[in-house]
Amino acid sequence: MMEGCSVYVRERGKLRRVGDFAASPAAPPAGGGAWTDPRARAPTDKHCRMSSRAEGTTLFQIALSFVVDHIHLVDSLVGFPEQIGREVFAAAAAAHVFSRPNSAKALRLFADAYGDLLLGSLCLRHRFPLLHERMEEIRAFRSLTSLDLFGCRLGDHHEIFQHVTSLPNSLVQLSVGGNGLSDAGLQRLTAPVRMRRSGLDGLRVLDVSYNPVSERALRFLTCLPALSQLDVSQTQMRIGAGLQRTMWAVLGLLPSLKPLDPFNHSGCNTAGWAEQVVDQWEAIGSEPAPQRTVEESRLSALCFYGRQRRIREGRSSSGAADGGVEGDPTRAELHFYRPPTGGVEEPPSVTAGPPEEAPRRHPRKRKQHPGERGVSRSPPRKRSFSSALTAEDMELLRSY
Repeated sequence: MMEGCSVYVRERGKLRRVGDFAASPAAPPAGGGAWTDPRARAPTDKHCRMSSRAEGTTLFQIALSFVVDHIHLVDSLVGFPEQIGREVFAAAAAAHVFSRPNSAKALRLFADAYGDLLLGSLCLRHRFPLLHERMEEIRAFRSLTSLDLFGCRLGDHHEIFQHVTSLPNSLVQLSVGGNGLSDAGLQRLTAPVRMRRSGLDGLRVLDVSYNPVSERALRFLTCLPALSQLDVSQTQMRIGAGLQRTMWAVLGLLPSLKPLDPFNHSGCNTAGWAEQVVDQWEAIGSEPAPQRTVEESRLSALCFYGRQRRIREGRSSSGAADGGVEGDPTRAELHFYRPPTGGVEEPPSVTAGPPEEAPRRHPRKRKQHPGERGVSRSPPRKRSFSSALTAEDMELLRSY
């Protein structure tokens, strides 16, 4: 390296001595203008994307474009800063990466790394086509705190129930109203939670309004320990001492004298990085569909609304006997809440006064037969509400 205090360096594959300007660097090739142009050395892809960019293109933008184009090859984003993850996601959304087929894998990549920052609240209220068409992508959102499925035509056997019950304890508010959900559907929804004794532990607000559910379905909700607000408006339940007593005994909830704010859905929205992606899905779904798809949708709508019509006719025919909600505006909203700790211990309507009892009759003493002497009768066991799985629950779980 050193000969007579001379220092040599290698440049462009040639050796030259420092301070010796006689050994000039190799001449540029023909057309030397491109040799000194930094844009000529910028990486290009098959679309010549980088060669067509302006001189202000930074190295970060080049790397960002490369990652977006090859997002399907990324194994994990865990540990990357939130600012970098948001930039990558925004660039991918602008390129409609998540609107392509089989985009659920890319969404799970961001969901695993950033959780509720990707999507913390999802409102699909009356957007049933979006739910049915993007079911696989919606399953990637596993850190939701609020989920509104009102009017999505779920019925009793929709696959979204599996996703809801598999969510971690981050889900706080859930709305499944207006879906033709019966007692069997509510049983199916809560069966995995009652079996695992875990899941939906943080659910505090539940809306099952405008569904043909009865008081029998309340026992399926005992697996939700944090449930503090419940909406059963426009169901088969009717306000009265019996419903209040059952609601208090089973769930520890009291009737609210005024409508509760979480059930007016004014603050229900989609919030998170993926809000733009959800809007893209809806825009794509609103495009004209093939005639066969239109006919299938019409048939599904006729079946659904035909069922709803039979339910309404059944309610109207029994409205006079049950004190129907539709005829009494004061009973239109059936909201229940859990009183704060240290509040009342019994519902006011139940403790206001004991029910009137019929005149007691002294029963005649029953004559004991000789064969019954010495046999003591044990008092009947006290019945209590139990969340144990029944044979019907086991059958539902096998169908998952």
